[in-house]
Amino acid sequence: MAKKNLVIVESPTKAKTISRILGSDYSVVSSMGHIIDLPQKKLGVDIESDFEPEYEVLSGRQKLLTSLKKEAKDIDNIYMATDPDREGEAIGWHIKDWIFKKKKVYRVVFHEITSSAIKEAFSHPREFDENMVQAQAGRRILDRLVGFFLSPLLWKKIGRGLSAGRVQSVALRLVVDREKEIRAFVPQEYWEIEAELAKDSSSFTAKLDKIDDKKVEIKNKEYADNLVNDIKNKQFIISDIKKKERKRNPYPPFITSTMQQEAFNKLGNNATKTMIVAQQLYEGIDIGEENPVGLITYMRTDSTNVSVEAMKDLREFILKQYGKGYLPDEPNVYKVKKLAQEAHEAIRPTSILRSPESMKQFLSPEQFELYELIYKRFIASQMKPAEYLVTSVLIQADKYLFTASGTILIFDGFTAVYNKGENEEEEEEKKSAIPLLEKNDILNLLNLLPSQHFTKPPPRYSDSSLVKALEEQGIGRPSTYAPIIQTLVLRDYVRRIKGYFHATELGFKVCDLLIEYFPKIMDINFTALMEEELDEIEEGRLDKIKVLKEFYAPFKSSLDFAQTNIKKEVIVTDEICPNCQKPLIVKWGRKGKFLSCSGYPECKFSKSITTKVKCPQEGCTGELVERRSKRGFFYGCTNYPKCTYTAKALPDNNDKDKE
Repeated sequence: MAKKNLVIVESPTKAKTISRILGSDYSVVSSMGHIIDLPQKKLGVDIESDFEPEYEVLSGRQKLLTSLKKEAKDIDNIYMATDPDREGEAIGWHIKDWIFKKKKVYRVVFHEITSSAIKEAFSHPREFDENMVQAQAGRRILDRLVGFFLSPLLWKKIGRGLSAGRVQSVALRLVVDREKEIRAFVPQEYWEIEAELAKDSSSFTAKLDKIDDKKVEIKNKEYADNLVNDIKNKQFIISDIKKKERKRNPYPPFITSTMQQEAFNKLGNNATKTMIVAQQLYEGIDIGEENPVGLITYMRTDSTNVSVEAMKDLREFILKQYGKGYLPDEPNVYKVKKLAQEAHEAIRPTSILRSPESMKQFLSPEQFELYELIYKRFIASQMKPAEYLVTSVLIQADKYLFTASGTILIFDGFTAVYNKGENEEEEEEKKSAIPLLEKNDILNLLNLLPSQHFTKPPPRYSDSSLVKALEEQGIGRPSTYAPIIQTLVLRDYVRRIKGYFHATELGFKVCDLLIEYFPKIMDINFTALMEEELDEIEEGRLDKIKVLKEFYAPFKSSLDFAQTNIKKEVIVTDEICPNCQKPLIVKWGRKGKFLSCSGYPECKFSKSITTKVKCPQEGCTGELVERRSKRGFFYGCTNYPKCTYTAKALPDNNDKDKE
């Protein structure tokens, strides 16, 4: 008997989970992501006709399209159950527009893959949201215009096989600018003086803060030693004690960016790995029940909203598990950036009753760790603040003012469940407690401890801090943070070394070229404005064509200037071609930097640039060279394929990159 309903989703895992929930009357199939898109080998945008896109069936997807047509032939109802964001809306709309023009297609949207959520969504289908589709098309066309026209300029100036992207290029600028700051940084010496003080048998440490009511600045050892010699004979008297209670509020439930940041900080996961694992938790896990179940809500979101039902269940759970003292009188409310986000939810467990421990046997270690992080963060978000007693002590030693502070936890509040860790806000809690003191107490000086320090350059970006910077600057959106970073690494514009991003020589070249000829494209504020305008298209307040026209006119002017003025950079080396005795020059290609004969194309000699490090493989006489593949940068042997040695770092460096 033929089934009456066809459901189309993106992934096979999602299809499997939903199929078991809906039952035998529904045929659930996967589109495997986009089927219809802009062509891969040409611009595919008619600039003269209001930027009309020329969509086509992607290479290798024709069979899938034919299969969908066949599946739908005698079907009464067709449901498009693609993801609840712009990309999902566009995937579904394209399939409908391409093969189901004469059939009624229902759009169903859900933010969690559970039996109740799926059945509720299918009982209330809606029409496609044209504004969401137009916003996705606007982003796709903008990205195509930039990538299609800028990449050939990089080939002309630097080397073939390079590419540029609208948002990725600005993200690259962040990393390159930080690298320039680090290289230009000159450390400044400074000293601190701490006094180890005691009252009776209790001791604590205070730091020199002021001299004659002026902030102390100690720039060298000589001055520090002079101060120590003068201070050691002074009497230390408590001049003031202040005690105040301080509250630390809980963190909001996760959105995409904060989940990626915390997964890096606590679990060491890069953004791409976090999103892969989150997708698995969202799409469905077999937990021994009748149907697989999605353990978390949709993982691409920038809303901290929580549904009424989930909030009710969570508050009941907190009351039962932790008691009334931990439950606020009213639910904690967190700000939502835009009105359009209010329909979305934060990333949370689909059921608060599925504790991480009860799910552990069904999850991989990576799935368990991320689920536990999401679960605990969600609980903590609706608990009372933690409360501390902060004691600040001022100690006078003649003209020298020392300060000390200590923090005591009064009420643990949300930290009973979730403590962020490694955060500036928590530094106070780590300080030693202050003993019982009173004003005018005279203290015993046990020791004076001068210590040398140097100012430090700003830190390089990690997955966590780069995602945070992208979000704060308004660059990209939840679905794009991980792909942006992955693209920069795969292009070898940046390298992830010990978890931190280092801009490469190639990254510098690409960034500097784009800033010189396309300052607007590389302007952070301009890129953020484009993101806002795409949001406004989705909200129905801006016209897509107007946005594209306003972008393209100045872009075309910059493009024309660059095409006329960019000249190929030629770096001549001291090495001579063994075939024709002409100088070898440096070139860039898909696999990185190499040496080529300046007599090309008459002479086609080329060779890799070695690191001068011998291959560690026993019996091999080769040297290691830098190479690039689809998986990123690595070192390989010049004797390949005879020697297949590869490494992410040179042999004398035992530190492993975080992947």
